[in-house]
Amino acid sequence: MNLKTFPGGIHPPESKHFTERKPIEDMPVPSLVVIPLQQHTGAPCEPLVKPGDEVKEGQKIGDSKSFVSAPLHSSISGKVSAIEPRPHPVIPKDVLSIVIEANSPQSTDHGQETTASKPWTVDRGPSTELLTQLTPQQIKEKIREAGVVGLGGAAFPTHVKLSPPPEKKIDTVILNGCECEPYLTNDHQLMLEKPAEILEGLKIILKVLGINRAFIAIESNKLDAIEKLRTTHDPQGRRTTNNDIHLAPVKTKYPQGAEKQLIKAILNREVPGGGLPFDVGVIVQNVGTAFAIYEAVTSGKPLIERVVTVTGPGIKEPRNLRVRIGTPVSRVIEYCGGLIAGASSGPDFVGTFPKIIMGGPMMGIAQYTLDVPVIKGTSGILVLNDVKEEKEGPCIKCGRCVDICPMYLMPNRIGDYAGIDIFERCKELGIMDCMECGACAFVCASRRPLVHLIKYAKSRLAAAKKS
Repeated sequence: MNLKTFPGGIHPPESKHFTERKPIEDMPVPSLVVIPLQQHTGAPCEPLVKPGDEVKEGQKIGDSKSFVSAPLHSSISGKVSAIEPRPHPVIPKDVLSIVIEANSPQSTDHGQETTASKPWTVDRGPSTELLTQLTPQQIKEKIREAGVVGLGGAAFPTHVKLSPPPEKKIDTVILNGCECEPYLTNDHQLMLEKPAEILEGLKIILKVLGINRAFIAIESNKLDAIEKLRTTHDPQGRRTTNNDIHLAPVKTKYPQGAEKQLIKAILNREVPGGGLPFDVGVIVQNVGTAFAIYEAVTSGKPLIERVVTVTGPGIKEPRNLRVRIGTPVSRVIEYCGGLIAGASSGPDFVGTFPKIIMGGPMMGIAQYTLDVPVIKGTSGILVLNDVKEEKEGPCIKCGRCVDICPMYLMPNRIGDYAGIDIFERCKELGIMDCMECGACAFVCASRRPLVHLIKYAKSRLAAAKKS
């Protein structure tokens, strides 16, 4: 098998055995959800409801007039009990959130609408007929109204991503099924269970962009997913279909799933510094996003739930779960059997171990409370119980971070200048091209907090630009 890849990168332990090939389970509907009004890149939403209002599952409860934004929907039926600042899993401050308490457990489906009463139809089937009836603009409107954002982590509004500037001619779509972060398996399992729907979502993306060329990139440690999508797309084994869609196995390496690295590996195109994929004629979408697009366009289902990997040595029953947006992390951990013996079980575990991370170990964000909710960008909840505090040493000029940096930067020098607040020099060294993948910190022999230093310098540069 000819495996494509990019220069640099690392090979951290995969640690996917906790949940690998575990079927996706539907987590029971929670009795309460907390839905932050900021869950995506771009402008936050304004609430469309007020405390005391009754809301139905799938009802739009937040929206913005800004183009770069995405509406929010209630993930359960119930009553709005509060609209107030609550802890956020990504933003380091409390964020205005809509708190909804579910209807009485005695009502149908624990307070949820029956399938017949929902405004969308589940499992409608292939979208071929719809694709001939809907214009690209109508499809984008459906995607926007459903609140679909990128589910690979960045949570960029999908309708915006599918609206490149007219002068940017797109010729290729890359569907990202790499899932290179250690521990996470939600995308892998989704490809095994919903290959037809993912392919239909890809065809919808191609229809919107007016092209027919696509590559589905999957790392070589997911051979079953590669074969599943191959046989679903081309069951006769002819390797030729009406669509110019190709399976593209890539080398298992971190961060193989990053947009710019995928484009380099598959098309040998380099996104310019400060540029975006559409600058080289490419749109990259996550496989989970393609599935959400399929549901939004073919059935009108809003993004009210997503697949989350709950994993790590500190959780009793690791699982791949389909979780309602807004579900408190404490409830998810409780459903997975709770933390292992000796782990902190309270909502506040500052200074204790294990460590709770939203996302994967490389780019995820450590949490200080279990009161944060699952949001649209939550790919995983990782519980580590063997974290060791390591003492930072001085840079020994070994050059490992430079050798492996997938963006060809010098993290060691950027860290040096960030540490002494010379931020303009960080900018000259290309800090804004850093995607904070964490590879440099992983290989650093001196255990320098390079990603922390880079984030600090970026925040100071952003503050200076505003002032």
